[in-house]
Amino acid sequence: METTLTAVGYLESAWRHGISREDINHALSNPVIVHYLDGYVIVVGPSRSGQLLEIGVNDDDLVFHAMHAREKFLRRK
Repeated sequence: METTLTAVGYLESAWRHGISREDINHALSNPVIVHYLDGYVIVVGPSRSGQLLEIGVNDDDLVFHAMHAREKFLRRK
C-alpha cells in the first residue's frame, strides 16, 4: 500500500528554512519515513533534487515545518 500525504495549507512557519512549496509537495508525495506523533506527523521525503526533507503536518493538514532532514528523523522507530 502506498502512502501519499497532502497538505491543504501552509502556516507562515513552514517557510522559515527557505524550502519551496514545490519541494514540500514533492516530499509529501514521495514519503520515505513517516513519524506519527501526538497531534502531528513528520514526513521525511525527497525534494525535487533528491535532498531528504522533514515536513511537519498538523492534524488540520497544515504544513507548519519544513527543513533538511535531521538525523533523528532519518531513523525508523
